[in-house]
Amino acid sequence: MKDLSIVIVNFNTREKLRMCLTTVFASSPGIQFEVFVVDNASSDGSVAMARAEFPKAEVIVNGENLGFSRANNVALRQASGRYLLLLNPDVEIMPDTFQKMLQFMDQNPRVGVAGCRVEKPDGSLDLACRRGFPDPTTAFLRLTGLSLLFPKSRMASYNLTYLPEDEISEVDSVMGAFLLIRREAMDQVGFLDEDYFMYGEDLDWCFRVKASGWRVVYAPITRVIHHKGSASRKVPRLALLEFHRAMAIFYDKHYRAHYGFFMNFFVKFGIWGRYLLKSLGNMLRREKYVSK
Repeated sequence: MKDLSIVIVNFNTREKLRMCLTTVFASSPGIQFEVFVVDNASSDGSVAMARAEFPKAEVIVNGENLGFSRANNVALRQASGRYLLLLNPDVEIMPDTFQKMLQFMDQNPRVGVAGCRVEKPDGSLDLACRRGFPDPTTAFLRLTGLSLLFPKSRMASYNLTYLPEDEISEVDSVMGAFLLIRREAMDQVGFLDEDYFMYGEDLDWCFRVKASGWRVVYAPITRVIHHKGSASRKVPRLALLEFHRAMAIFYDKHYRAHYGFFMNFFVKFGIWGRYLLKSLGNMLRREKYVSK
């Protein structure tokens, strides 16, 4: 059995994928790992590049864009590692990342999922790397802007900005761009939920892991750099739709049964109302740009 199975889902991000794989194979001597690149029908030469330049990676080619969850599951079903890592192709790995994270997991056997510090290219924290679950209260505080007005209070319960960035903390969720899961935890809760296409699956997986008694931990003992949004920028309308659809799926799956009609109506109205406002704003900006 390998120490680590790394799964990278790619969609038309050839240059970012090259950077990611270069840093992956340059890291952590002494750790036995395998790398799966799952390509979602890219048209930019990603597959040819990965096969030619990184022969140690197993490249799986899908005939269509299966989305993030389904594509990851294709490789997760074949993976043999004690730990499994979801890794975005736009993430740059540091030389010590895998070694430190596996050592942390080995020393903390009740941790089912962990994520490290994820930085943007300017060195600031990518806030999505440690989150609270978007229950109705958290969603209300975020949608009304109260969490932004009081970022150091517990009103900021989604992005957890009240927690120190440099301290190990138990959280609700880490991000799918770098999500390390223990095999025993995955065997217990199952694979990613394929109802999600490109957002929300990480929150859902962490929810199920915590509900099964495992801990989810943000461990800033090492860092990676996230060159964010490489794939979603290529399909902005789809990305916006799928983000809000994921919010609705997550709410229906984990919260709807616990609330009455009016709360459920309010939450769904908030989700899809936000989607319409964002879509309209994007449309107006495009028209303004074209008219110049």
